[in-house]
Amino acid sequence: MSKALTVLLLVAMCVQLIKPLGYPGLRQRRDFWKIAVFAIALMMVTVLLRP
Repeated sequence: MSKALTVLLLVAMCVQLIKPLGYPGLRQRRDFWKIAVFAIALMMVTVLLRP
């Protein structure tokens, strides 16, 4: 599941660079780093919750 989520977030970052998604906070191309920060935080939570 975590690998699929990683791929999904990478695709979202690539799409953001090509054509902005238009969500609040993601209206410009340069906002792709916000997706990366979210992805890193989500991966950290996943690692912490694993047994």
